[in-house]
Amino acid sequence: METRKRHRQKEDYRLRTHLIHGNYDSRNWDYDHHVVPPVSQSTAFRLTSLERGARGFEKFASAEEYASGHDPIYIYDRLDEPTRGMLEDNLAYAEGGEIAITYATGMAAVSAALGSTLAQGQDVLAHEILYGCTFSQMTNWLPRFGIKPRFANFFKTGLLAREITPSTRVLYFETPINPTLELVDIAAVRAVADEVNTGRAPENRLLVMVDNTFATPQCQRPLGLGADVVVESLTKAIGGFGTDMGGVVVTSSDWYHQLMLYRKDFGGVLSSRAAWNVLVYGLPTLATRMINMQKTAHRVGDFLCKHPKVAFVSYPGLDCFPQKALAHRQMVSPEGKFAPGSMLYIVLKGEPGKPSKAEKLVNYLAEHAYSITLAVSLGQIKTLIEHPFSMTHSALPDEQKRAFGMHPEGIRLSVGLEDWHDIIRDLELALERV
Repeated sequence: METRKRHRQKEDYRLRTHLIHGNYDSRNWDYDHHVVPPVSQSTAFRLTSLERGARGFEKFASAEEYASGHDPIYIYDRLDEPTRGMLEDNLAYAEGGEIAITYATGMAAVSAALGSTLAQGQDVLAHEILYGCTFSQMTNWLPRFGIKPRFANFFKTGLLAREITPSTRVLYFETPINPTLELVDIAAVRAVADEVNTGRAPENRLLVMVDNTFATPQCQRPLGLGADVVVESLTKAIGGFGTDMGGVVVTSSDWYHQLMLYRKDFGGVLSSRAAWNVLVYGLPTLATRMINMQKTAHRVGDFLCKHPKVAFVSYPGLDCFPQKALAHRQMVSPEGKFAPGSMLYIVLKGEPGKPSKAEKLVNYLAEHAYSITLAVSLGQIKTLIEHPFSMTHSALPDEQKRAFGMHPEGIRLSVGLEDWHDIIRDLELALERV
């Protein structure tokens, strides 16, 4: 007699389907009958008794309460609210983390991740090239709290251990790196941290923190590769449409109390409307957008590689990418397919002492191109171009940028969903003018 097949459970479905349908049995809000999740627009919530209010304050940010599965008690938006909670459930699932805590911007998420894990007298060891605002936060603000930032080459993981001191608490890096698209081997950094942690108390263990903004969970999931903490801008590819700002920290439930308390006290709270837009429009379309954008990025990269005025193209999807083996091992979709993302870094052939060709190209595109927009964001459905040396990474000293692989003739391109023929034609016309 044939055994009757059981009904499929939610865990039987792939991530792409999960991001579209969401966690419809969320404890944050019972909305079984809503095809589209509702949005909360209340800053304060009605309490049925003084005892309930007191319990809500008592149990706020309690990791034990969160782990218990009890329905949350909502009091005030800055503490917690249901729409944001639903988004966090889905972000944690997408990244493979136990918890996700959202913030008003990506930089607010970076602040929370560093502020929750570092204390006075400790230091953060970061890769030499970082997004300009992250570098500024580390060098201008952390020292005011007695936290020392230091920088090292994370490509040379065999030499990384010698840069770690007893005061080092966090190893911080982006991968792919903004803007050069070089990759840091997450598993190799994890191995270094594990070796250091053999001589440390659990409460002082060395943490691996990864900015996953460029890749998104569609192309890379750092927690599964050994990271302790993932930070990400929701403003970029996860949001996808350039309409809302946001950030998220995804990690283990050990950090639930600190991250929630940090958000309450410092106030970098993601609005319910922004959370709803990411939940309803951003996450459900992430896989479709990224799959199509990276197809176009590959075509654009091929075109630029063959152009005589282009000195170098960095894109993990190209056969000529120097870290091809690492890219194929680390940048994969939830289904195990190679997923190199939608970002490119291009260096033009310039000559010292002569007008910048990068400046000419970007200015021509800003004035004449229809399919390419001069703007500093990334991951949107529109193709965006910018000059990192003078724009997004201007906070880094020029000598440091040059020493660590950023070029004055370098251009960052975030590929969108336009027809690839149009993007290439606009680039072709611009290159003719430089």
